[in-house]
Amino acid sequence: MFHRNLCLCASLAALAVPGLPAAEAAAVRFGGVVPGTMVTKEVQSIRERRFEHLVEQETDYSCGAASLATILKYAYGWTDVTEEKVLAGLMEVVDKEQVMKLGFSLLDLSNYVEQIGLRGRGYEIEPEMLDEVSIPVIVLLDLDGYSHFVVMKKAVGDRVYIGDPALGNKVMNRDEFLDSWNDIIFAVVGEGFDPSTVLLDPAQPLTARRLTDVFSPVPKQQLLDFGFRHSEVF
Repeated sequence: MFHRNLCLCASLAALAVPGLPAAEAAAVRFGGVVPGTMVTKEVQSIRERRFEHLVEQETDYSCGAASLATILKYAYGWTDVTEEKVLAGLMEVVDKEQVMKLGFSLLDLSNYVEQIGLRGRGYEIEPEMLDEVSIPVIVLLDLDGYSHFVVMKKAVGDRVYIGDPALGNKVMNRDEFLDSWNDIIFAVVGEGFDPSTVLLDPAQPLTARRLTDVFSPVPKQQLLDFGFRHSEVF
């Protein structure tokens, strides 16, 4: 099930323009709306919106580490986890020379997940089952010849919601996603999973809000003990 895959994301990460100061949200104050009052509205920058609830990758081979850190932080509540910490942990369970040449594999991610007390599960699924995946998972996409790990948050209708650690949050057309995907999902399974994780409630495109994408948390009966013993993914 797990094969080592080339994960070279240099061209993608370069587009993030590392080194530039990150724009931050600020409060905008409006006076005179109501006499004697001041209205304050939090405003989010485009970059913040792009990488909201997503751990950004910092190296050209760490898309797997950043994707895994995203799930640990936002689906399991590991608030202090960083790409750097996951990367350091991964380096303890892999052949470093192989990683520098070929990138991380799903087996590497699975071995690391087992070391931190969770379980890594890989599944080969049919394309029509994408909508049934009820937890955020890691998938490997072939983007113009480059293998790249991203977080798949959910699939609804003709859209697949992706957390790309190099380019940010985005929505892919289902056909585009299927053309790039290898039919395998990697799930992090274990206690502590938040069934109402923000990863299952991605922000809608600013120009295309649809009522069909209304978020509904994973029902408790579906995940049972949150260890997913009886229904690990579906």
